[in-house]
Amino acid sequence: MPCVLLNLCEYDTQKLVKIKSVKLGSLKWTLNGVILMFICIMLLWNKGYQEYDPVVSSVTTKVKGVAKINIPDIGEVVWDVVDHSGISQGKNSFFVATNVIVTQNQKQGNCPEVPPYGKLCRTDKDCEKGFSDQYSHGVQTGACVKFDVMKKTCEVSTWCPIENKKRPRPALLASAENFTVMIKNNIRFPAFNYIRLISLQTCAYSVSQKAPCLAIFIIPTNHIHSCICFRRNILPEMKDTDLKGCIYNPYTNPYCPIFRLGDIVSEAKENFEDMAVEGGAIGIQINWDCDLNRIFHSCLPKYTFRRLDEKESNKTLYPGFNFRFARYSTVSGVEQRTLFKIYGIRFDVMVFGKVRHESNIGTSFHFGEIVRYTKRSLCPSQAGKFSIIQLIIYIGSTLSYYALTTVFLDWLIGTSCYSKEAKQNYSERKFESVQDREECFLCVSFVDEDKLRVVKKSRKKTLQQTKALSLHQRKNDLASMRTLISVMHCGPSRGLPVQNGQSGGLSRNTDTPLLEKPQSGSQAWCQCGCCVPAATLHEQLCCRLGKGRCITSSPIFSTLILNPSVLETALFYVDPLAELHEGAQLRHGAYSQFIRWRFGDSTPRDAVPVIPSCCVGRIRAEYPSPDDKYSGPRLHQTTPPQAEFNAQ
Repeated sequence: MPCVLLNLCEYDTQKLVKIKSVKLGSLKWTLNGVILMFICIMLLWNKGYQEYDPVVSSVTTKVKGVAKINIPDIGEVVWDVVDHSGISQGKNSFFVATNVIVTQNQKQGNCPEVPPYGKLCRTDKDCEKGFSDQYSHGVQTGACVKFDVMKKTCEVSTWCPIENKKRPRPALLASAENFTVMIKNNIRFPAFNYIRLISLQTCAYSVSQKAPCLAIFIIPTNHIHSCICFRRNILPEMKDTDLKGCIYNPYTNPYCPIFRLGDIVSEAKENFEDMAVEGGAIGIQINWDCDLNRIFHSCLPKYTFRRLDEKESNKTLYPGFNFRFARYSTVSGVEQRTLFKIYGIRFDVMVFGKVRHESNIGTSFHFGEIVRYTKRSLCPSQAGKFSIIQLIIYIGSTLSYYALTTVFLDWLIGTSCYSKEAKQNYSERKFESVQDREECFLCVSFVDEDKLRVVKKSRKKTLQQTKALSLHQRKNDLASMRTLISVMHCGPSRGLPVQNGQSGGLSRNTDTPLLEKPQSGSQAWCQCGCCVPAATLHEQLCCRLGKGRCITSSPIFSTLILNPSVLETALFYVDPLAELHEGAQLRHGAYSQFIRWRFGDSTPRDAVPVIPSCCVGRIRAEYPSPDDKYSGPRLHQTTPPQAEFNAQ
C-alpha cells in the first residue's frame, strides 16, 4: 500500500509517434548531422574537453625617464624617476607626473583665505573664530582682512602663503610620453599548480626543448625530482641586450615587456598632451590564454589598453588625477615647506587569464636544493591525461540541441507545407486530450454531412445552432463490421411499423418524398420535421444540418436500431451471459447501437456523442418507459462510447 500511495512502483514514459515519410526522415537526419557537426566544431574550438583554472599573478613595474622642466618662480629643474614616479599608488599600479603647481616657502602663520574657499566679509563680525570646513585651507581667527584691492576675506591660521595658482597649460612634463616602463608579470595556475613529479632526465630533456618559455625549478629528493614550472611575461629566450633595445609594438614586437608611455596612451585612443594637463587613469590589461596540452601547447601574453576615467572635463566633477605632497626644511630655526600639487597619469595593470590542461596525476613534492634554469624550457605534460569528466559534462549540456530538430519538424507539419487533413491526423495521434469536467465538448453527427463535428456546450444557443470547433473523419471500421455481422445474423426486421410507405426490410425507395414539417407544434431548430420537444439546449439537436428526410425513415435505422433481434444480438455480443428481461435494456442498447453506427468506435477529442432528438423520440416510442420518465443525456465521458451510451 505505501508503494502505491507514493507512486514508487510506477514508471512513466513518453508516447512516441512514428511518421513514415521519406521527406521528414531525410530532413531529420540532415538536421541531426548539422547539429552534430556544430557540437564537434565548438568542442574543438572552445576546448570543451579540457579543464580550466583562473590565473593568480603578481606585477612589478620599473619606470625610467628624465625630463628638464621650467617651473614658474623656480626656473629650470631636472626631474628624474624619483621625482616623477617615486610615490607608490598601490598594488599593481604606477604613477607618472605630467604637470605640477609649486608653492614655495610656506610657513605657519595667519593669512587671508583664498576665494572661492574663503568667505567674503566686510567686518570682523562676518568671521567666526575657530570655524573650518572641508574646503578651508585653515582655521578662522575671527578677523576680516584684505585679500586684494577689491575683496576682503576671513583670516585663517595655516601654512602661508596659501596655494593660489592655476594648473599650467600645456603640461610642464609633456615630455613624459617618452618615458618607458618595464612590466614584470609572474603567473601561476593553482588548480594545476604547474608541478609534476618527474625524473631528472625528463626535466633535463624539457630544458633542452626549443619550446615556449616556462621557467623550471628542480628539487632533488631521493632520486625523484619535482619540476616546478611557472610563467612570466619576460620570455626566457630574451637576453639582456634584447630587453635594452626593444620597445613594445602590437605588430612588430608584441611580447616586449618594455612600453613607451606615449604608445600606451595612444593605444588607448587618447592624446598624451591633452591628458597630461589634468591627469587621468589608464588600464593595461594582460590576458593569458594558456593551453598546456602536449599538442596545442601555447602560453603567451596579450596586451590591451584603455582609459578608465571620464576624459571630458566639462562634463565631469573633479576631472583627471592629482594629489599633493610637501618637502620640509628649516631656515633660521623656522620650519618651512615647499608644496607640490602633482597632476599625472596612473597606470593600473590588470591581469586576466585561464588555462586549459590535461588532468593532473600528482602535485606533492619535497623541498630540497633548488636549481634554476634560465634556458628555454617546457614543463613536461607526459603525466597528464584526457579529462573525461569535462567531456561528459560538455556532451550532456549539448544533447539538448537535438530537441531543435523535433521542434522544427513539429512546426513544419503545422504549417501550410502539409494539408489540413495530415496536420489534424498527426495532432490526433500525437496528443491525447483530457477534458475538464467544467469544459464539456460534444460530438454531433449529421446525416447530410460526412464528418463528425466537435462543439462546445453553449448556455445560450441550441446544440443545432452551435458552431463547430473542428471537423473529423469517422473511425468506424470496427463498428461497420459489427453492424454487418448483426444484419447478417438477424435478417429483415419483423413486425416493425412502416414509415413513408416503406417496409421494415432493407429495400430502399429512392422516390420517397421529403417529409414536411408539421404546421403546428414544430420545433424552430428541427430540419427533418420529426424532432420531439426538448427541455434543455443541448438536447435540441436534429439529425440533419439542412432540410430533408429524417434518418429515422431509413430502412437501416429500423433494422439496426429498432429491431429487437439485432439489439439482443448486440447485447449478447458484449455480454454473452446477459439476462434480458427489461425493456429499458433494449432502449439503452438502441442508444448504444446508434452511437456505434453514427460515431464509430471513438469520438475525437474525447467528446461526448449526442443522439438527435428525432432518433431519441423514435427509440423511446418503440421501447417506452413504464412510468414515462427518462433521465436524459449524460454530458461526461466515463467509458468509451461503444461500450456505454450517453442518453437515457
